[in-house]
Amino acid sequence: MNSSPAASPPSDHSAARRAFTWVRAETADWLRTEGERWIYVVRAMLAAFSALWLAFRLGLDSPFTALATTIVLALPSSGMVLEKALHRFLGTLVGCAAALTLVALFPQSPTVLFLGLALWVALCTGGAAMHRNQQSYSFVLAGYTAVMIAVPSVDAPSGVFMLAVTRVTEVCLGILCSAVVHDVIFPRRHSRAVMRTVQARYTGFIDFCRQVLAHRITPADAELNHLKFAADIAALESGRAAAFFETGHSRSQTRQLHAFNAAFMTALTTFYTLHRLSHRLRMAGDGPVLALVAPMYAHLAQTLDEELSAARLAQMRTTLTSDIAIARAQLASGPAVTRAQQIDFDTAVELLERFASNLADFAALYQGLAQQKRQQVSDPGAYSPKTPPAIVAASGFRAGATLLVTAAMWYWLAWPGMVNAVLMATIFCALASSSPRPTAMVQQVLIGFLLAIPLDFITEFFMVAKSDSFFPMMLAALPLFAFAAYLSSGQRWAGVGIGIGMFSATLVVPANMMRYDVESFVGSELSLIMGVVVSYLMFKVVLPEHTMGHRGHVAAALWREAQNACGKGLYRLKRRFDNRVRDLLSQLNAAAGPAPNAETRAVVRQGLTLLELGHAVIELRQLIAASHAGDARDSLQVVLRELAAYLHAPSRTSGEAALQAILQAGSSLRAALPDAQHERRARLNMALTDLHSIYTSLLDQLSTGEPRVSTSAP
Repeated sequence: MNSSPAASPPSDHSAARRAFTWVRAETADWLRTEGERWIYVVRAMLAAFSALWLAFRLGLDSPFTALATTIVLALPSSGMVLEKALHRFLGTLVGCAAALTLVALFPQSPTVLFLGLALWVALCTGGAAMHRNQQSYSFVLAGYTAVMIAVPSVDAPSGVFMLAVTRVTEVCLGILCSAVVHDVIFPRRHSRAVMRTVQARYTGFIDFCRQVLAHRITPADAELNHLKFAADIAALESGRAAAFFETGHSRSQTRQLHAFNAAFMTALTTFYTLHRLSHRLRMAGDGPVLALVAPMYAHLAQTLDEELSAARLAQMRTTLTSDIAIARAQLASGPAVTRAQQIDFDTAVELLERFASNLADFAALYQGLAQQKRQQVSDPGAYSPKTPPAIVAASGFRAGATLLVTAAMWYWLAWPGMVNAVLMATIFCALASSSPRPTAMVQQVLIGFLLAIPLDFITEFFMVAKSDSFFPMMLAALPLFAFAAYLSSGQRWAGVGIGIGMFSATLVVPANMMRYDVESFVGSELSLIMGVVVSYLMFKVVLPEHTMGHRGHVAAALWREAQNACGKGLYRLKRRFDNRVRDLLSQLNAAAGPAPNAETRAVVRQGLTLLELGHAVIELRQLIAASHAGDARDSLQVVLRELAAYLHAPSRTSGEAALQAILQAGSSLRAALPDAQHERRARLNMALTDLHSIYTSLLDQLSTGEPRVSTSAP
């Protein structure tokens, strides 16, 4: 008798299950994309109208200030909101104190008062351009808050104190509402975004190394990858700073993220130097050396294809040690090689061992972060951005000049509404000073202002004017502010959304004693737009090439950092040097956009060459500091002097002098090798590797458009 078939679930149940699975998948996908944006809009509107309602209940003079504060503080995660809120509070306090001081010093001298304000705004804007993080927002606020308090007090200095107190109260109200709403209602923790960034960084770097070792990526593409990695380093530090303000983020996690960033930069630099050496050997057709190191590259690539557990990395280093021993035996028993080939082989071995160690440290830190394990790490110091001094000075000068120009326009036009133009021009000159494309940023905000004109007019005179209490007024204004928040939640139209939100907060929100005056409305909107136009023109006219990430300033700053590697104090010098160079490349990446041109790529190549050279110089200085007096030490000091002279004043003559000093130092080091003890022999070999890196980097610099001056290795 045949067995009966197994019972199958009813078709209606399986269809329902499929439908439920489809709905759940679609809902999850929507929540990850559009859902996130609408949750952001809900939070922003709750914070905005909560602050506005409280401002009305407390009888504040300018309720729109509290609303505008929540619009400015509306950010995707609670950590970002709390971080920006703190810096807004500090900047507001300092700005109010500066305004009170200036008005008290020059109560009857408007001209001197405006000169003092211009100097203050210039200093604050320069500070903002120097820091380029949320700390810069404190500088921006301190600058334009002083203008917002002092300028209306020109004709009535006795009221400046009440203006300052009211400003602080209204801003604090907006800060409190934003902090509570974004941290309690549908909170989005920035620490999760930081961990996603860490994971993407780790997988991206491993994949990049795998492609390079498999020769599936060109040197030009590798340089662009380094440019993007530099931007990733800055982004991770910015995200870590925001996550620090959230509950559950401990000081130990901060130290781990600092160490992760530092380990990544170290591994990336070593791998770049290793890649450059491999590429030079392949281009030169150096068969014997390539044949010896090929098994090491193959085993390294094989390891990167697998999970980098501690056991696997230990096995990789054991295999590498065995490969090196075999290669050295083959080199000793085979045909004689030239001095240059011997140095190339020793350098490749040293770099492979160094990269294996760097990779193990990097993977261990990643595993600790991914598994949320607390690791005892020495804090290498935070990644610190640094802007070229010329751009800092230009940003301050531009902001101060903008204030004086608009103040002069106010005086000659004798138009009371021009005070809004003074404020808007000052605000956006300060805000855009840290942007790599300030004109594009101000242009987006201007588009938002222009789009807001008809929307605000309709909302103000056809909807809000008919409201007889707070809640009908809120319903009338809600679509406009929700539309602005939705636009600001996406990268493409964020500036337009911010422009609509700020413009609407200034014009639409009624005061406690409201007057619906069309003529005043039009005058206010014209003055606000005029201020943004003036700031746009100032960026176009006043020192237009002195903007963040301009390749000329970045190139000059890279040379200065290489000079510092030769002379600055050795304490944490390597970390500071790496930070500075990566930060400059990050600025270059932000200004270049998605498709860097040939000139930008040339600066990237130069920056990476100087990075390789600087690392070798710092390591050489550390070896000199730990060595005893003798011919080898003296010859290395001569190399440093000649190299510093070349970096200070690059020329063919100084470059050749540095190359000759390197060759002589190489001879002195090799002469000291036979009688050296094991520890000193290791240091001498490291010094030879560093000399080789410096030598080839100098050749790359000098051979640009010129024949090489020598082909022998140190």
